[in-house]
Amino acid sequence: MALPPQLRAIQHHMRTAQEHEKRDPVVAYYCRLYAMQAGMKLDSKTPECRKFLVKLMDQLETMKKELGDNDSISQEVVGNAHIENYALKMFLYADNEDRQGRFHKNMIKSFYSASLLLDVLSVFGELSEENIQHRKYARWKATYIHNCLKNGETPQAGPIGMDEDEEADEYGAEGFSHGASFRGGPSSGSFEEQDQSLGPGAGPGIGFNPGPGSGPSGPPTTNFNNIHIPPGAHAPANTPAELPPPTEAVKPVPVPRSVPMMDPTLLNAQQQGGVHLTAEDFTKAQKYCKYAGSALQYEDVGTAVQNLQKALKLLTTGKE
Repeated sequence: MALPPQLRAIQHHMRTAQEHEKRDPVVAYYCRLYAMQAGMKLDSKTPECRKFLVKLMDQLETMKKELGDNDSISQEVVGNAHIENYALKMFLYADNEDRQGRFHKNMIKSFYSASLLLDVLSVFGELSEENIQHRKYARWKATYIHNCLKNGETPQAGPIGMDEDEEADEYGAEGFSHGASFRGGPSSGSFEEQDQSLGPGAGPGIGFNPGPGSGPSGPPTTNFNNIHIPPGAHAPANTPAELPPPTEAVKPVPVPRSVPMMDPTLLNAQQQGGVHLTAEDFTKAQKYCKYAGSALQYEDVGTAVQNLQKALKLLTTGKE
């Protein structure tokens, strides 16, 4: 199914869907749903775009039938939790690698893929300010680190500032190639060359467009040191995590998992008298439970416990 040039803006969301076809069909479904909705806004009138979008709708209908028993497809609140948790886990993986000064193409792709999945959350409604900031930071960090490595420079590890208008051009035609050398060497084949199934207009896997003189130019202005990082400290099960050979032998140090202490007042929790829960309270409690279930898919006990405690507190006291 060739992607028309007019719909080039959705090429990376389509690519992400393709990459998750087997590993996580829920992610693939919502990436395509986002692409379809965005594509309708871009161009739904020209014959080639209309044909592409109709085929995409048919594909979504088929997937919806095949995944009909999956709560993440049949219930929006579960799907929202699934995509958000996956995106933030991917963000955390890249952020942890960045803070440790481990710069490689998989962490760059994880930053950028996280930003794409945060785009996808818009199918469930307006993005929270927190997720808007995560998306902007992830997209900018991916471009910043990519440009540093491409130019033979050492990126600054961890949260640093960024210009308000300095964000990745996620639809650049030139950019990061999966087989490219960061040191300016010849590429062993771009993502586009390796897989032409999206047809004309499908760019490389990351799709940055650095352009002349777009390399890092010192720490920018906006401070992102206080960006809120969600709980948890490991990537989704299928996040690529292989690292390039280290210059010096480094023995990995296992990181112990911290499980939050259980609030003893919640062990025999019962609703307090006079507590009146609103429809919004029930929705929030349901969302916390779905977040907990999604966290357990990644064996993230700490996040699961925290969200279940929040749900219990809300249901018994009416307060968060």
